[in-house]
Amino acid sequence: MTTKKFNFRLVPLILFVLLLAVLLKGLFSDPRERDSALIGKAFPQFQLPDLYDDSKQHTEKTLLNEAVLINVWGTWCITCKYELPYLAKLANEYDVKIVGLYYDQNYAPEFGQFADIPAIRVEVKDMLARLGNPYQYNILDLDRSLSLNLGVTGAPETFLVDANGIIRMHHMGDVNERIWREKLAPIWNEINQ
Repeated sequence: MTTKKFNFRLVPLILFVLLLAVLLKGLFSDPRERDSALIGKAFPQFQLPDLYDDSKQHTEKTLLNEAVLINVWGTWCITCKYELPYLAKLANEYDVKIVGLYYDQNYAPEFGQFADIPAIRVEVKDMLARLGNPYQYNILDLDRSLSLNLGVTGAPETFLVDANGIIRMHHMGDVNERIWREKLAPIWNEINQ
């Protein structure tokens, strides 16, 4: 009985092929496409104020009883400016309930940067008046606690949440006609019956 010895000269070749496979996978993947760990789970608990009215508080229960599209955005976000007219079209023509999750990129008290809420409100009203207002209301996530719990890495990002408060879809990047038609509308139509 003969035993064959492993040829250790092949180890560098095997490692090279494995490394090449990993790099090729990364090269041809879309960085905006990633599976969210929250898909199929309940929307995180939160209690945050309305952007326009500090006395009005929103919670995860505010989102119950009908399907909703949660759009993470800010006036500082260039892509959001291009997305707003299309979101307004979805809200007005297709009766999509859209809730804004607004955060201010410049708010960082640990670095001495504080939010000027009245100025933010004026900026938001002006921008929405110019580009269209798709939002039923806007939640102010000043310290980004909800955004962090959702795994948000920037803006815009969009979540589809069903009437039971379950996250059904997470999309990174703008919502435009193609993204809506190919990716979001099929799920929206399923959860909005």
